[in-house]
Amino acid sequence: MKFAESQIVEMLHQNDKRAIAIIYDQYAPSLYGVVFRIVQSEEVAQDVMQDAFVKVWKKGTTYNSSKGTLFTWLLNITRNTAIDKLRSAGFRNSGKNQSIDNLVYNKVSSRGTNPDEIGVKDLLNDLDEKYREVVDMIYFRGFTQKEVSEELNIPLGTVKTRLRIALRELRGIFEVTGTVVLLFLINSILLLF
Repeated sequence: MKFAESQIVEMLHQNDKRAIAIIYDQYAPSLYGVVFRIVQSEEVAQDVMQDAFVKVWKKGTTYNSSKGTLFTWLLNITRNTAIDKLRSAGFRNSGKNQSIDNLVYNKVSSRGTNPDEIGVKDLLNDLDEKYREVVDMIYFRGFTQKEVSEELNIPLGTVKTRLRIALRELRGIFEVTGTVVLLFLINSILLLF
């Protein structure tokens, strides 16, 4: 049975344990795809998902629908949890001990939805390379704006401008295609500002 967002939010606000199971059933595959794209390891992605759902449960009563959709809120929690995991010392040290097999990119399993498979990457391909690169680094690879500035050796203001222009162009693409996934991408990037 599919629940309406308002029903799920009401359950979250009442600390109803069914809320987490419903959220998991309805949103986990899409969230897993984003997390996997960031951490590129099934084992780590599963850990991140577990940590993220614990955060969702603990913060459920604080969700405010006037600030964005439930999916956007969930997406930001899971994305930020994945980025925190990437930046943790334990994760960086574990990468030094991995075999070469773990460093090769693997497609997301059928349990998750890869952003490439739901069309987000195709829509980004319509952007100019300099804008696409900034969006890819910030959204899909977990860089901060400052890190993008340092990595690309461009001023921080230029990074912010390129991100704004990319968002404007993505909005135009969204108006033409009506793609829901793109709306989630834009909403989550906007929360970075």
